[in-house]
Amino acid sequence: MPTVSVLSSHACHLGEGPSWHPGRAKAFWFDILDRKLLEMGLDDAAPQIHDLPFHATVAARVDNDRHLIASDAGLHLRSIDDGTLQELRPFWDERPGTRSNDGAVHPAGALWISTMGWRFEPGFGRIWWYRAGELRLIVDGLTIPNAISFSPDGGTAYFSDTTEHVIYRLAVDPLTGLPNGERQVFCKVSGGGPDGATVGADGLLWNARWGGSAVDAYDPDGHLVRTISLPARQVSCPAFVGANLDRLLVTSAFEGYDAEKRAAEPEAGLTYLVDGPFRGLPQPAVLIG
Repeated sequence: MPTVSVLSSHACHLGEGPSWHPGRAKAFWFDILDRKLLEMGLDDAAPQIHDLPFHATVAARVDNDRHLIASDAGLHLRSIDDGTLQELRPFWDERPGTRSNDGAVHPAGALWISTMGWRFEPGFGRIWWYRAGELRLIVDGLTIPNAISFSPDGGTAYFSDTTEHVIYRLAVDPLTGLPNGERQVFCKVSGGGPDGATVGADGLLWNARWGGSAVDAYDPDGHLVRTISLPARQVSCPAFVGANLDRLLVTSAFEGYDAEKRAAEPEAGLTYLVDGPFRGLPQPAVLIG
């Protein structure tokens, strides 16, 4: 039976984008709206909280010393040691009022990164492919693109449109991470919207159900096989963490809450750790050229 504990009691306005850096034995995640990057070992008492000059959403490992940070200001290399930033590319979505959102690195070293409208405009959601300096638009016509993740063999990509309550799957080239088929409905989600996701070594897709106080596991055929309840209603993204990748870090948010609602749900925005019978896969490094 999985057990849930609080990893960090720092309440994030919009906690998102968790990742595990094996060389540092640290978890990283963002508070998007408050422009923070949080860094924490699993045995640390509290996270280090780094201020950022932009709204960042993804930290993709480049090597032991650097992340590739995706944000509403573009793509930047960030030194893990001292926090210095180097711009690689200005923000790439030409439409006003858009920002980066979800993302993950394909086994071929390609970063899939989504963009969306700040006001959740229908059709503004897109997914992009980036590798070694090349950027391509690969999915268009979404609203809030989330759940970007990949099957263990790299032949299938998953993504969601949170407002449509749908997770899609898409055939991709395992050698490049580029799509080579049309998207299909993987599953429909009820009782909340499908937010961030990650795939375990056994091929199960673990999805945070925003508004549903849960993380759900789906088998490769799209069948719901397990649900883990969490204290926060707005859970946002899971990531496998730890030396053996056998623990699940889950972010959450108090976005949209007034003072009365925050008082009624003090668990909102905390970061959780789930221990259970599962194991993740090492996340590939992104190729920057």
